[in-house]
Amino acid sequence: MDSASVATATVGQRNGWNVPPGVKDVTFGSIAGMVSKLFEHPFDLCKVRLQTDDAGRFKGPIDCLHQTWKNEGIRGLYRGLPAPVVGAMAENASLFLVYNYICAWYARGDKSFSPTVTQSALAGGGAGAVASFVLTPIELVKCKMQVQMLTVGAQPAPIVQSTATATLALGGAPAPISVRAALPGPFAIVASTVRSQGLHGLWLGHTGTLIRESGGGAAWFATKQFVSGLFVARRHKSSSSSSSASTQHSNKELLPWESAAAGACAGMMYNLILFPADSVKSFMQTDAELRPTLPGASPAPRATFLGVFRSIYATRGLKGLYAGCGITVARAAPSSALIFMIYDALDRRFG
Repeated sequence: MDSASVATATVGQRNGWNVPPGVKDVTFGSIAGMVSKLFEHPFDLCKVRLQTDDAGRFKGPIDCLHQTWKNEGIRGLYRGLPAPVVGAMAENASLFLVYNYICAWYARGDKSFSPTVTQSALAGGGAGAVASFVLTPIELVKCKMQVQMLTVGAQPAPIVQSTATATLALGGAPAPISVRAALPGPFAIVASTVRSQGLHGLWLGHTGTLIRESGGGAAWFATKQFVSGLFVARRHKSSSSSSSASTQHSNKELLPWESAAAGACAGMMYNLILFPADSVKSFMQTDAELRPTLPGASPAPRATFLGVFRSIYATRGLKGLYAGCGITVARAAPSSALIFMIYDALDRRFG
């Protein structure tokens, strides 16, 4: 057995329930991810629509949320929810699993080991890179579903008239449109993508996801470790006559509000650090829906990450690359706070 396996097994022996650390990370991460996604999905939907809105449909995040609620109701705010719920569970499970495995490798069997901020950043970056391969196909489905109502009437597929009509603000004023009888679900989108582009088509926009997840993962875990260390060190100083307190800490030492506060800071840093990469990814993954090829026209060449980046910057400037950033950072704080508060609470109880 190699040193990393020994270290991981040692970490697993700390919990009184004898739960293997890998199972713990996957289970706790999945639960935390699922709960947070239920809270944040309407804001994520708004982010994707703003990122891909080169037609100027929305004036900003509040207008986007208002139009979505007015035209599509509560169902519209949660359009495409199953895919991101699965994605959040898979993302957080893989993030915590790989992160803790790398930290166990750092520990080399030291039961009192606590990673430094630099070690947390490196482990988080590695965890994010691994998670990106799992996440890209799920985000592809999610993004396509989140812009479906923006493309009703613009697709070559036939439109079925409905007695109920919806309105979308196109060109400023709301206009009546016909609603597609049955918008494609996640499995239909996967089948259509594989049929038209092959299996590799599910990883369209992966470069953006890889950049976002590796850089964001490094910022996420490093910020959580840094802020948590400040809380624990402050408490140690106040309860000790010593002028200096150790910054070494276990997440099990954190109070629930400390886990939440550190998680909120981590969530904001995760989204700020490389937001343009996410914008490019969303643009690439919804290009076929929002900018369909006209019947009879030759298909456009496959877009590259750098090419789309330059195109967004040329047409919409820096503002286009950061479209939706404000609402994303705002929802990331409570969402990430939930993730770490739930994960740390489960770790304290069952870890």
